[in-house]
Amino acid sequence: MRFSRYMVVTALLALASITVAHADDVSMASGSVHFTTPAGWVGIMQVDGDPEVRVFQVPDPSPSANTTLARVTVTVKQVSDAQAFGDYVNGAMTKAKNMKDYQASTRPSGEQNSFLYTASESGVQYTYTERYWFRNGHAIQLRCVRPSASEAGQAWAATFDKGCSEVAATLGS
Repeated sequence: MRFSRYMVVTALLALASITVAHADDVSMASGSVHFTTPAGWVGIMQVDGDPEVRVFQVPDPSPSANTTLARVTVTVKQVSDAQAFGDYVNGAMTKAKNMKDYQASTRPSGEQNSFLYTASESGVQYTYTERYWFRNGHAIQLRCVRPSASEAGQAWAATFDKGCSEVAATLGS
């Protein structure tokens, strides 16, 4: 039996939702990484260790949310130096490029370690924005994933993107 990526993600998120918490102030990597999420985001998964991961669902109020998952992931991984950080970013981008229907978009202006692209998951096109920082021996990845077309419309997409940019500003400072 073959499970689609969406079904696997949905099953994992359902298991993780047993301990759903509303996100706000978040601390990772023994307190060396801090950020704040918009009040409406819901923490749906937490993995401690190396890498340390936090996943947040960004509620989509439209009917299309029944078959899609708008989410934001922050991953913190220990790396020894700038070369290891570069290897981490290159590895993540190699995985992205291997996704179905991968299509690179224009990199956000002035953001050296930022990537914007689209790809398909279970037949649905998603827009991905990934940002990376190297700080205090850690590679930090912010990955924002939303359906490229939601019935919630452009206003919802703009709010999603704004929330991701706000988290990025916090992580990047």
